Amino acid sequence: MDPSEQLLPIGTVVKLTNVEKTIMIYGYDQIQVSTNTQYDYIGVPYPEGNISPDYNVFFNRNLIEEVIHKGYINDEYEKIRDEEQ
Repeated sequence: MDPSEQLLPIGTVVKLTNVEKTIMIYGYDQIQVSTNTQYDYIGVPYPEGNISPDYNVFFNRNLIEEVIHKGYINDEYEKIRDEEQ
């Protein structure tokens, strides 16, 4: 399945278009305060993780080139994913 078709779970590591570093997703439907723009995901560089807010990566699912590792899936995630569809 194309990564742009389904909400990916927290902890998923992805490769983004035109971004050298891999990114780990840690949130959904986030608003970047500086631009007041809403994005599908927020992530941090992997494997470093949270360095500072300056390193947060806001992105939409259409920028995902590859899912390198899929995050944790449980009933709560599946409920959010199903509601989002």
